[in-house]
Amino acid sequence: MIEAKNITYLYPDGTKALDNINFNVEKGQIVSLLGKNGAGKSTLFLHFNGIFEPESGQILVDGEELKYDKKSLLKVRQKVGIVFQNPDDQLFAPTVEEDVAFGPLNIGLSQEETKKRVTDALARVGMEGFEKKPPHHLSGGQKKRVAIAGILAMGPEIMVLDEPTSGLDPKGASKILKLLYELNNEGMTIIISTHDVDLVPLYSNKVNIIRDGKIIKVGSPHEVFDDVDLIREADLRLPRLAHLAEVLEKEDNIKIAESYPLTIGEARKDLLDYFDK
Repeated sequence: MIEAKNITYLYPDGTKALDNINFNVEKGQIVSLLGKNGAGKSTLFLHFNGIFEPESGQILVDGEELKYDKKSLLKVRQKVGIVFQNPDDQLFAPTVEEDVAFGPLNIGLSQEETKKRVTDALARVGMEGFEKKPPHHLSGGQKKRVAIAGILAMGPEIMVLDEPTSGLDPKGASKILKLLYELNNEGMTIIISTHDVDLVPLYSNKVNIIRDGKIIKVGSPHEVFDDVDLIREADLRLPRLAHLAEVLEKEDNIKIAESYPLTIGEARKDLLDYFDK
């Protein structure tokens, strides 16, 4: 669905933010781009619908090279929707319904079709009844859901989210992840940019580790987190359960499984198997 080929990007002062990056996402996947703050995550995903144009390299969407004329950008932005980390960067209209309607109206949809899409999108994110509310009166989690609704109303095939659970309480984060699961089950391809190592194993088919503007590891959650030295070289840490298993192995000589567990379900199974031996 999206492929980045040899992408290099320079900041205006000449600093190299992305260094010959290759990245790809297949249809129907949930893929994580994992790295510490400043690693280049946001800079990379802003290339996926043409907000940034690379110094060199190509972005392909559905096999077509992204062009940067107005018509091409409008087309790709209907297909690839981006939800920013801070929803205040995305919400600007006086009311929730006007905000969600902005995209559909901007691509020339009728008032009737736009109204239907706004209603459907707000229902999907659990924000029906908030149509007349000013966005700045909403909580952080509510703003995030309205921002997602604004993208859903465009009918994208791919959604890219920057730190989707950042700033949310556990319940709010859980609601956002549940929504992403549902959208993915319905066929939407999802890319998540994050530094939260505990969430990545819960939703990712594939993980890309980025450090200093370079992708340094790609694989399943286990393939990535089993490379403990690389995780720490990237200034990240193991998920909590994997770290507990590492401590048990090194400090107490208790090795519950060949591969460290990444989720509660895995840890439970490994522990039951260990005590059954």
